[in-house]
Amino acid sequence: MPADNERIARTETACAELSAAGEPVTFAEVATRTQISRTTLYRRPDLRAVIEEHRSRGQNASTLTGLAVQIEQMRRSLEAVAAKVRHHEETIRRLERARRTGQ
Repeated sequence: MPADNERIARTETACAELSAAGEPVTFAEVATRTQISRTTLYRRPDLRAVIEEHRSRGQNASTLTGLAVQIEQMRRSLEAVAAKVRHHEETIRRLERARRTGQ
């Protein structure tokens, strides 16, 4: 888990630096700055959400298109959280079953 938090922090920092410099937030540039592969940035929903959030900030959020992009990003982020919750719930059920059968 600490490695995951470190990757998220590095991704957030790179995105913030790019935005502050007025440069476009791209997966390639974030990958270069964080030393995290583009494939990992695309495949990890938490990292992808950070990048897409920063990218959408550069768009005009008051337009319908900007709002639709933000809603889609939030939906994907929520789905990623829900998947983690389901995984943790299944782990808890498995541990509880093992505890009951071990008594």
